[in-house]
Amino acid sequence: MVILIESIVFFHGIEKQYIINLLDSNGNIYFAGSGIFGHLSDSKMGRKGSLTIVCIMNIIFGILTSISPNYWIYVILRLLTGVSNGGIGVCAFVLAVEPMGPVKRGIAGMSTFYFYSTGIALLSGIAYIFQSWRFLYIASSIPSMIYLIFVLPFISESPRWYLVRGKPDEAMKIMHNIAKSNGKHLPENVYAVLDKEDKSSDHESVEIGTEEIVTASVIDVIKSPLTRKRLFLLMGINFTSSTVYYGLNLNATNLNTNIYLSVLFNSAAEMPAYLLTAILIDRFGRKPLGIGTQWFSGIFCLLGSLVGSQGNWKVIRTLCSVLGIFGMAGTYNLLYVYAMELFPTVVRSAALGSARQVGQIGAIIAPFVVVMDPDFSFIVFGACGIVGGILMFFLPETLNMPLYDTMNVIDDETNKFSMLA
Repeated sequence: MVILIESIVFFHGIEKQYIINLLDSNGNIYFAGSGIFGHLSDSKMGRKGSLTIVCIMNIIFGILTSISPNYWIYVILRLLTGVSNGGIGVCAFVLAVEPMGPVKRGIAGMSTFYFYSTGIALLSGIAYIFQSWRFLYIASSIPSMIYLIFVLPFISESPRWYLVRGKPDEAMKIMHNIAKSNGKHLPENVYAVLDKEDKSSDHESVEIGTEEIVTASVIDVIKSPLTRKRLFLLMGINFTSSTVYYGLNLNATNLNTNIYLSVLFNSAAEMPAYLLTAILIDRFGRKPLGIGTQWFSGIFCLLGSLVGSQGNWKVIRTLCSVLGIFGMAGTYNLLYVYAMELFPTVVRSAALGSARQVGQIGAIIAPFVVVMDPDFSFIVFGACGIVGGILMFFLPETLNMPLYDTMNVIDDETNKFSMLA
């Protein structure tokens, strides 16, 4: 986004600060996409179906953006691209991680984000070679095209989604394929059932799953005191973390350094953050790690506000910004793993999408903070990191907890697990 701002300024002759405010705020309309496709992913379209649609949208609107004749057509197409981008993250993450067991879920979930930072790092190099925003939008559409044609057809739908949609036979086919690919074999008397149906302690006589379709929405999440508290806390944490994450990336324009190197260093700073959190997430748990990474980011942002932006101090401020991104990158992506473990299958994507929606409001506010005084920007980002860590104190730990399928079960089972812990 920062690189695109620099390129568009030259083409349209519009003031950079106006571009940062208007362009990025409109681009971050993908908060709507998170909610829309999060709900569709839980309902009839499924995880894979929703992901297919958003990939197609991303290709079409990305290419159309590259040939936009004027700024306002560009903004409209950015809005539409933003909606599709919002759905990609939620649908792809849930589809990839939902079939995982509790032992590998944390590290597998965190490992998916290496590709995100790698893409940003590659984008800085591509933008340096082709310094035209039109070429950048064409280039950014190519990965979705490759994924849609060569990867997505070979990915299975989530077996948990099949269960809540009343299709246990399809769920078992996928489970048999997973076992076969791992060199294992599932016995004939093993069946996939919803957690509400698993009443028997005799695993050899479990009742075959029914074809009842179990549905729920964000309204049901809000009605339940337990899930309502979790959702609102996650919304607050997503808001503060998004403000810091996007704000520090956009703040590269205030650091008076090479824009391409700044984007490259910011993306490079995220990769060791993913590695470290992937290693520690199953050792220390989601909650302590989330608090620690947010406070780490907040402290370095506050330190950045205390140093100048001239001479050698500029290097120190840049380092504080990079370390701030390092900490918040770990938090920002850990929240995906944490959120999907806090909610049952029937509302998992919708709840995650709703939390991401509020998070993108923070991303919309971030550019307005960036164009203010640089010292004040760092103070705001530091305060957000500290407050987000405090909010996480009120969420439960989910390490080694199973994923639940229905709203009816999660309250009782969560209370049982808490008493045994």
